[in-house]
Amino acid sequence: MLIQLVALAAGFGLLVWGADRFVAGAAGTARNLGVSPLIIGLTIVGFGTSAPEILVSAVASLQGNSGLAVGNAIGSNITNIALILGLTALVVPLSVHSRIVRRELPILIGVGLVALFLLRDHSLDRIDGILLLGGLLVLLSYTVYVGLSTRNSKDAMVAEYEAEIPMDLSLRASLIWLAIGLVVLVASSRLLVWAAVGIAESFGVSDLVIGLTIVALGTSLPELAASIASALKKEPDIAIGNVIGSNLFNLLAVLGLPGLINPDTIDPQVLTRDMPVMLALSVALLLMANGFRGQGRINRLEGALLVLAYLGYQTLLYFTAVK
Repeated sequence: MLIQLVALAAGFGLLVWGADRFVAGAAGTARNLGVSPLIIGLTIVGFGTSAPEILVSAVASLQGNSGLAVGNAIGSNITNIALILGLTALVVPLSVHSRIVRRELPILIGVGLVALFLLRDHSLDRIDGILLLGGLLVLLSYTVYVGLSTRNSKDAMVAEYEAEIPMDLSLRASLIWLAIGLVVLVASSRLLVWAAVGIAESFGVSDLVIGLTIVALGTSLPELAASIASALKKEPDIAIGNVIGSNLFNLLAVLGLPGLINPDTIDPQVLTRDMPVMLALSVALLLMANGFRGQGRINRLEGALLVLAYLGYQTLLYFTAVK
């Protein structure tokens, strides 16, 4: 048990470091190749901050732990909105200026409803996986289109990404960091899944619960670091946009991979407990981003309510899922 706890902590630490290096390398490579900062931010950064979830999901599915993969996808979305944006708003209240952010939130809710519809038969099969991963390709195409059509606009997110994407990495250095980050992500994902499964067996809980709690929190650490850093730099639209992008990748890629790699049934409570909570939080974020009285803003009170919602969900998990 002690070995698994140490391995879990090491896995989380390596995941965060590997994701940071992977994002820096990928963003630097794209910038050196002439890709606009907005497209880099909307695609590569969103994918990079979701890389821990994607790799953990793939490794867990390959090892026959689909419940952990599904729990990681849904639990990470709940953690991103309730805990990460809640904590970020407590540090720095988040004002929403970007029309891109407001445009992506209804898409996030729509994708969540589609995922709920696909899972209504209590199974995640290869057709579901193909449809979700196909949706990822559509999303990436749409994102590139948005990036190209708004790169010369005055949208707040354009200026924020212009200031944020690294300029000081050469192409060679970027490729090296990209490779190092990917290797560390793969290795740490394997370590984390091994530790998480061992802990689940020791406590007598399901892989799903471990995925919804410990693993979801650990793989969301890159989003936490990115959101708080962006908020402190007065880049609130990036802070919120990173969470929206990560959640979209989680639903389409992280949830789609288990269906493609290892089709399996899912726990009924995913449909009756976890996905409704995820969708309710997404709707709450949409209302906050559009504002009840004019400009959208997540203030400290709303941030505190989000954190309380996260704690309430964890309490619900304890009473309904722990044996």
